[in-house]
Amino acid sequence: MASSTADTMHRVTSTEDRDAEAHVSHVVAASGTSFYWAMRLLPPPRRAAMFAIYAFCREVDDIADDEAPVADKRARLGAWREEIQRLYRGRPERPTGQALLDPVATYGLAIEDFLALIDGMEMDAAGMGAPTLSELELYCDRVASAVGRLSIKAFGANEPRALDVARHLGQALQLTNILRDLTEDAARGRLYLPAELLVRHGVLAREPNAALREPGIAGVCDDLAATARRHFADARRAVADCAPGPMRPAIVMMEVYRRILDRLCRRGWRDLDRPVRLSKLTKLWIALRYGLG
Repeated sequence: MASSTADTMHRVTSTEDRDAEAHVSHVVAASGTSFYWAMRLLPPPRRAAMFAIYAFCREVDDIADDEAPVADKRARLGAWREEIQRLYRGRPERPTGQALLDPVATYGLAIEDFLALIDGMEMDAAGMGAPTLSELELYCDRVASAVGRLSIKAFGANEPRALDVARHLGQALQLTNILRDLTEDAARGRLYLPAELLVRHGVLAREPNAALREPGIAGVCDDLAATARRHFADARRAVADCAPGPMRPAIVMMEVYRRILDRLCRRGWRDLDRPVRLSKLTKLWIALRYGLG
């Protein structure tokens, strides 16, 4: 007997689902992200949600980091805005959008957080140059805390304090990224160090590479590292007010990045080209220590 139309549609949908799942899994595996072990701790449905969220983050971030003209990057980010709108109408076209369909419906992921991340990528695409402290905080909220707000829902953390975890941990992680990637960002013409701190420590240059060579840059980085530490401490206090199980991936991320920040501060701010990273073995130990408790 010939297959019914419903059976055929089910097979097509299942194939699309498998292709979408394979796509986001490949994006995560190819990225080398420090968050991989944290995501692996989750039960399969929540892990699939995080893989889809991460793949979206990676794909829009790659647009912002592209060497294409700003207008081209804005157009491609605009296409992602349209895809997010289609996603929330139930008709995504891209593999990552298709992989996000179930997580959006199951975990109540907010459209505002996806759009906030695109807003942050547009700030990157336009070129970041010595933002004010308030602009930097907004940027970190868009590119990191918004991801945290999506993530805590995928983790299953529903307490009001979970939003404080997302806010403070997002700020801490992004400030650590900024301090880790100073020379890489400067090569792209970006300087995320805030104007108020540059003035406070007598850094006059605003061209990124020139600014990083000024003696006062060490004081700027020390101040920004202290801000990151305060956010780590606030995130830790908020985590303590939440159910421990769903917060384990967030704790793993926090412990990984806290150690990166510690190593950056020990290295100092003169030999900025000397990379600071954690080994895979260290990341695995952190995942086992803090993720399986």
